[in-house]
Amino acid sequence: MSYKNTKDSGWLLFFYSMPSKPVSSRIKIWRRLTKAGAVQLKGAVYILPYNEEHLELCQWLVSEVIAMKGEGSFVKVDKVETMTDKEIIALFNHQQEKDYISIEKRMEELERKINSMTKGGSIQDIRRLSAQFNKYLKEVEDIKKIDFFGSKTGTALKKKMEILQREIKGLSKPVIKPVPSVVSRDIKDYQDKTWVMRKNPFVDRMASAWLIKKFIDKKALFKFIDEKDLEGLDKGFVAFDIRGGEFTHIGDMCTFEVLIKAFGLKDKTLKKIAEIVHELDIKDEKHKNPEAKGIEDILTGIRKTAKGDLEALEKGMAVFEMLYVSKT
Repeated sequence: MSYKNTKDSGWLLFFYSMPSKPVSSRIKIWRRLTKAGAVQLKGAVYILPYNEEHLELCQWLVSEVIAMKGEGSFVKVDKVETMTDKEIIALFNHQQEKDYISIEKRMEELERKINSMTKGGSIQDIRRLSAQFNKYLKEVEDIKKIDFFGSKTGTALKKKMEILQREIKGLSKPVIKPVPSVVSRDIKDYQDKTWVMRKNPFVDRMASAWLIKKFIDKKALFKFIDEKDLEGLDKGFVAFDIRGGEFTHIGDMCTFEVLIKAFGLKDKTLKKIAEIVHELDIKDEKHKNPEAKGIEDILTGIRKTAKGDLEALEKGMAVFEMLYVSKT
């Protein structure tokens, strides 16, 4: 999240006082503020850029402070009289830069290992390096969420990590694979269809059904069948994500990716979602997306609590709709 113009949005000042004991109460509030990216101005006064999320955080924190026998309040201000916006932004950048620099120093050993490895190193070594790299990448992604003003150190570190990621991928011996052939389709030929899939829908089927309904066939109906029932389907039925279906895995592409390519869908947000679906469905570590695990947990919860396949599918489709909106 970045804030390019604070003049129109303003700031939130949060201040509180706590009883001297227990110390854990004060530490708890401090940790919440720090995790949210707040900067300590003076004593127990903290500042955050104004937005609805931070406003809600301050409201909850005041309730928590009062519940712990303390006193707390917050105000929204357009400016801080004793400081310019530029000076306040510098405080935020400095706070995040310390964390970025800490990660960069810890990464030095990883860089040396990557540079010392020859192309075609053992799979075990490459996996070990990848796991280490992904740990640092997760830390950087977490900091970026509260790097409200896009510090130069963070931007530089992100570019450096992109280079390292390419180098790690380049360590394995290149395997030449034939390019999978996906036949182009015309959306006009796939209107008012009944789309059939395997039972027990999960990631790929949920995502594909959402994609079909939103971008391909807005009046689509969905049914579930067994593979043995695939033969003899009427012309109004289209099978997907099922062996022998019209749209299913091709090469290392999941059904969601095949549908995007077959219908020539160019929406940039779909590419981001496709990486998550691929990672969860194919599990080949091709994409490293920190959001994937959370999406999988939500879909697993839906699968366990839904009363039937159709309810699970509809709830899963709703998750992908919300994911799409959040990234658009």
